[in-house]
Parts: sequence; structure tokens; C-alpha cells
Amino acid sequence: MTSRGYPTLIGVGYDASSSFLRGAALAPPKIREALHSAAANGWSESGIDLWADGVLSDAGDLTLPPSAEARRIIEGAIREIVERGDRPLSLGGDHSVTYSTVRGVAARASDLTIVQIDAHPDLYDDFEGDRYSHASQFARIREEGLASHLIQVGIRTITGHQRDQATRFGVDVIDMRRWMRGDRPRVGGSVYLSIDLDGLDPAFAPGVSHPEPGGLTVRDVLSVVQDLSGPIVGADIVELNPHRDPAGITAVVAAKLVKEVAARMIETWDATSP
Repeated sequence: MTSRGYPTLIGVGYDASSSFLRGAALAPPKIREALHSAAANGWSESGIDLWADGVLSDAGDLTLPPSAEARRIIEGAIREIVERGDRPLSLGGDHSVTYSTVRGVAARASDLTIVQIDAHPDLYDDFEGDRYSHASQFARIREEGLASHLIQVGIRTITGHQRDQATRFGVDVIDMRRWMRGDRPRVGGSVYLSIDLDGLDPAFAPGVSHPEPGGLTVRDVLSVVQDLSGPIVGADIVELNPHRDPAGITAVVAAKLVKEVAARMIETWDATSP
């Protein structure tokens, strides 16, 4: 098939940079299981059949060591996807993987805006001595100039240090108080979308390692996805912890988000294609 910039799933099961709990490395198969469940179908809300031939590719799961070498492997795999003209939709894994996936995407995307759905800003200079922690990846991304803009949505636990970092890096923090006042992300140009499932309220996504009450609903997140003008050149859905998700509720939410993100990737590509 000739590439048209359509989405490609890739499992990035890495959690060695997690604080507090491990388990996110086990998430990609659980998301795929929910995605292909007999209880669901492959149609997006906008009417795209993602199971039609040639619409959604799947590159499988990466084999990743619990070490710094994982970052090189992830970046290389993402570069392979973007260099053939497709768009990676990675399934984490802890949120530290976003550093490597953005590096892979940024090699072919200029003036990149990241839209981050999250309870936490992940802007620590380092966390517990780890500069590549899942609490520090956006500090590394901004330091390296991998994105021109960073918009964070759903933030509701930000420390003084991270407020200083947000100011330093010019981050637009749409915390839950701003969200409730009606503020929404407005972007132009190429977009990378990063969805940490703990950005949702734990009533909707309990299966995460760091639940934080007072968050977004599933419909809130879907509205962000569906309103993005794009083109969406890459995305990730991270921080599902199957150990904390015995009923599979959060995996089902993640699968729903996969469908809607993939559909929006297709729609924004078509809108900007000749």
C-alpha cells in the first residue's frame, strides 16, 4: 500500500522509569485486547471504519530492556514509521516513552505543538535523581527544542518547582480550574498528542499508577481529540497499569481513545492533503 500518512500502532511496553509502581509495561496487549473485543467494533464516531483494509496498521510490540538502551530502540522504531510517511500511535508504557517518541517524530516535523492530557505536568528537572523519569520527559523535550509549543490539559497537581519550569519553558497550562472556566487548547500546524490516562478522573480510568481525583471525563478528552485541527503527526496513550485495572475498564477507555485518535489523524491528514 502507498503510504498516505495513516496511523500505525506500536506497542512501547516500558516502565523502568516509573516512580511508585510498575505495571505499565504490560499495557499494550491489554489495549489491543479491548480494541479487538467482540463487544466492540472498528468504527469511529465520525464514521471511519478502522478495520477496513489499509486504514490502520500495526507494527506490533517492541522488545525493550529496562535500561537507557530502550530510549534508542523506541526512537529508532518511531523514525522508521515516520520516514515511510506514516504516523505513529504508540501504546505505552509509562509516560517517559514520550521523550523518545517525540524525538522520532520531530526528525520529520517542524514547528511541532504538543498537546498533553495529564493530571501531572511532568516538568521536573529530575525526579528522584532520574532526568529521564516519567515525571521529567517534558522538561527534556523543551530543553532540546523538540517542540515549539507545549499545551497541557487537565493538570491538577503541580508543585512550585514545576510552576517555575512551566514559566521557564513557556508552557500553556490549562489546569482543571481553567478547563472549568471554558479554556480549551487552540493549535495550528503539526500536532503531537500525548494522552496520560491519569488525566482522566479515576471514576473513568481507575487503572493507573497515580490516580488524581477531580479530572477530565472521557467525553472531555474525546472533545479535545475531535477538535484538534492537526495535522496530527504522532500520538501516544500511556500509563495504563493492568495491575490496577482488574475489570478492564481503563483498557476499554484506552481502546476508545485509540479509535478516535486514529480517526482524527486520518481526518486531519485528508484535510491538509492535495
